[in-house]
Amino acid sequence: MTSIVSANLNRIEILLEGQNTLSIPRKRWHKAFAAICFCRAMLSLLNKSQPEKKSTNLPRTFSHPTSYSDHLNNGFKIDNKCLTQFMKEKNLHLVQDLGGTDGIASTLEADIERGIHDEEDNIARRQRAFGSNKFSKPPSKSIFHFMWQASKDLTIVILLGCAALSLGFGIKQDGLKEGWYDGGSIFIAVLLIVAISAFSDHRQNRQFEKLSKASDDIPIDVVRGGRRQKVSIFDIVVGDVVFLKIGDQVPADGLFLYGHSLRVDESSLTGESDHVEVDYGNNPFLFSGTKVVDGYGRMLVTSVGMNSSWGQMMGLISHENNEQTPLQEKLSKFTPLLAKIGLAVAFMVFVVLLVRYFTGNTKSENGSYGKFHGGKTRIDDVVNAVLDMVAVAVIIVVIAIPEGFPLAVTLTLAYSMKKMMADHALVRRLSACETMGCATIICTDKTGTLTLNQMKVVKFWIGQETVEDGAAYSSIPRCLLDLIREGVAFNTTGSIYKPNSGSGFEFSGSPTEKAILSWAAHELNMDMEELKQKCTIQHVEAFNSQKKRSGVLVRRKADNTIHVHWKGAAEMIVEMCSSFYDASGLTNDLGDDERTKLKEIIQGMAASSLRCIAFAHKRVQERKHDDEKDSKTLEESNLILLGLVGLKDPCRPGVREAVEACQFAGVRVKLITGDNVFTAKAIATECGILRPNDQEMVREAVVEGKEFRNYTPEQRMQRVDEICVMARSSPFDKLLMVQCLKQKGHVVAVTGDGTNDAPALKEADIGLSMGIQGTEVAKESSDIVILDDNFATVVTVLRWGRGVYANVQKFVQFQLTINVATLVVNFVAAASAGEVPLTAVQLLWVNLIMDTMAALALATDKPTKELMKRPPVGRSEPVITYLMWRNVFAQALFQIAVLLILQFKGRSIFGINQKVNNTMIFNTFVFCQVFNEFNARSIEKKNVFKGSRRNKLFWGIIGITIVVQVVMVELLKKFADTERLSWGQWGACIGISAISWPISWVVKCIPLPATPIFSYLKKGNRNKS
Repeated sequence: MTSIVSANLNRIEILLEGQNTLSIPRKRWHKAFAAICFCRAMLSLLNKSQPEKKSTNLPRTFSHPTSYSDHLNNGFKIDNKCLTQFMKEKNLHLVQDLGGTDGIASTLEADIERGIHDEEDNIARRQRAFGSNKFSKPPSKSIFHFMWQASKDLTIVILLGCAALSLGFGIKQDGLKEGWYDGGSIFIAVLLIVAISAFSDHRQNRQFEKLSKASDDIPIDVVRGGRRQKVSIFDIVVGDVVFLKIGDQVPADGLFLYGHSLRVDESSLTGESDHVEVDYGNNPFLFSGTKVVDGYGRMLVTSVGMNSSWGQMMGLISHENNEQTPLQEKLSKFTPLLAKIGLAVAFMVFVVLLVRYFTGNTKSENGSYGKFHGGKTRIDDVVNAVLDMVAVAVIIVVIAIPEGFPLAVTLTLAYSMKKMMADHALVRRLSACETMGCATIICTDKTGTLTLNQMKVVKFWIGQETVEDGAAYSSIPRCLLDLIREGVAFNTTGSIYKPNSGSGFEFSGSPTEKAILSWAAHELNMDMEELKQKCTIQHVEAFNSQKKRSGVLVRRKADNTIHVHWKGAAEMIVEMCSSFYDASGLTNDLGDDERTKLKEIIQGMAASSLRCIAFAHKRVQERKHDDEKDSKTLEESNLILLGLVGLKDPCRPGVREAVEACQFAGVRVKLITGDNVFTAKAIATECGILRPNDQEMVREAVVEGKEFRNYTPEQRMQRVDEICVMARSSPFDKLLMVQCLKQKGHVVAVTGDGTNDAPALKEADIGLSMGIQGTEVAKESSDIVILDDNFATVVTVLRWGRGVYANVQKFVQFQLTINVATLVVNFVAAASAGEVPLTAVQLLWVNLIMDTMAALALATDKPTKELMKRPPVGRSEPVITYLMWRNVFAQALFQIAVLLILQFKGRSIFGINQKVNNTMIFNTFVFCQVFNEFNARSIEKKNVFKGSRRNKLFWGIIGITIVVQVVMVELLKKFADTERLSWGQWGACIGISAISWPISWVVKCIPLPATPIFSYLKKGNRNKS
């Protein structure tokens, strides 16, 4: 290398020295050659000065990665590239070369049992080294994006074109000072509409993004500093030890540490429907976004966020949700009809104005368009007149097309979703808001929904004797006590943490597990850590809602014997037993009499609303689990019953009132639970679902899942309506119930919290998952997440759902009134007088009032108590009812009569000129809308002011409308083409407009059936459903 460099440098020196003797052309070639040699020499020196690069592939001869300097990755001796490599390739050999999961955990400074230290500095250091568990998303759309979208509307483009031409001709004719008003005012008005519309859309988009982020924020069970705790999925870091159970979403990429029967659904990542078994030896790889479908375990997080498999896939995906809700679909069917009517009227108005202008039949020289005098009229005047006519015609189309309909739906949905979030309900799908307002049946769980989910062991039976107090516990034989402790300690997915400070125990797991662990720790003096040192777990059969039990196989280290422990629903565990321990520690045969007595004990506890759990045990022989097939199953027969416990889970305060509110609103509540029939009946009676006085009804209304499942399809359809309680039901039974109810024409809402509830949640019209106890599979299958697991929140969702529908109806009624009045007045005025009473700018202001501002005012009303006194809205019932049409035509006829009287008789009545008369028409029309906004707040109630004080935004919009109207009339004469009005004229405008209120009161006294008016809408909706 050195000789080559020296040769290159010497060559350059010789060449440079010899250039003085060469001709000019040859000098150029020598200079070029010298430059090439110089570059080669520099590259050689650079390569020589750099150290040789080390291979990125880690050698397989060392146990721990030492090729990374500490300062390169915040003190960690491994980086993201290595961590993502073995995960992406599922490279088990590389994992083993890195020391296996133990070695990788050590390199990541994580303890498999105690997790990572939970100091903030340590968490921040890991985030700097390996990234945070957040996925990059497309940047939020700016307000300019929405302005651009709004400005691409064809009518807006035409108006801007007319404004530009009018501005040009006006300036040419009258100069810049006076000539900009006509075109400039239209220009400013259009830009104002675009800006306000964009601002509204941008605001709603940001609200939806916030709600989407809240929906993605999942609580994850981790262990940090030896303490099991819940953290946000966004706060998971590399090195975290995460607990996984059935229904959980794997929060990041990682390696399996230990657990039992863990199977995951990787279809979201690979597309394969088969479930993958994860274990320590053959397949320890767990991937972000996959779902746990069986078993439980712990994992070590190795990649998070965009470095995980799910993050890398999400980085390639971008999509927009253009979901249209059922309400928007209904309104979109009505929009084309109004658009056609508007186009027809606009075209006729334009033709009439054009004909009357060119035939000289306009009102006067000083009218809106002037008079046409053939060749004497300047071409600029003609063009300006025609452009004004085009602008008016286009604006009539703008007003006629109800563009505010989707805006009103979006606004009320955004508003409702925000308020529902504050009321502990997270909406995941827009359509669920309004669909919930149509619900006729709610199928609810018991645990945590109707009850507090705060369980406590209040009864303990050994054989046929109850253990009541501390003295009785101390008399339990040691051998029996050890067996119960062993069964509780190992046959659980919960855990116990005792802080070093010496304070009380901290229990984690499901409410049932926590209650049993608390009872065992306090009453039985169970030491979980000590027991774990004495035994090893051989196999686990995790609890599921089908079998309603869980089992564990353990080997005692002291005598090397193997024991199986079962825990689950009392009547099912008793069926698996052939004998039982009595209070003295002796075993007794479980004959028919003993079974009957145990059954009575179980039924007695269930009738007191207790959940009954039984414990059973059996010593098994080694040979029964020698082969692979036997090792996958646990002994299920001839067990010895250890004891029974009764867990009390009290009903939530206010749940009875919530059930009654549903029934009063025409919504029936059905209880579907896995508890036995006696517990189910007791809870249903306590909550008001069943009436204990009517025993005949109770017998017909209560059924077990197995019985319902065995009915013929005809029997199920016949009985499904009268069933109020289904006990011992499986997820399949719940799905079957939902399907039958939907076939009967009901709109069904279903609550669920388990993975197996997913089919029923998806099948239901509205799936409601539980935010606290619900699995991630259940949440993803649902439409709304009940964050506090409270049935009262379900009723709140029902009320907000009805509020969405009612608010949209208010806005539709208000906008249709303006549509009808504007179209009729403009056409009549054009045909009779040759000009329309309202200018383009004035019409644009009216359009702003009827679209964005009215949507803000009317679509943000809170749901009233009266909404819960009505029956549910029918699935096929159209948005516009007879009652609404009655109100629309009454107010529209009033406004048409007033405006036409002012148009033709206003000057003689008030003794004013044409410009002032036109201003009074404009002023009266706007104030008619102000007063009619109050009328629109209630479709049925005569008192239009009731509850209006609660909506501050409504009063704000009314105030803004009045202020802007005063400014346009009094201060913006040239911009708005108005004249100042006297106090008397202002009083006349407001007084005439106020007649709208007594008219509304009188009209609402006219009885009409609240039934659909358009048969074609009925037909369309039937086809849809």
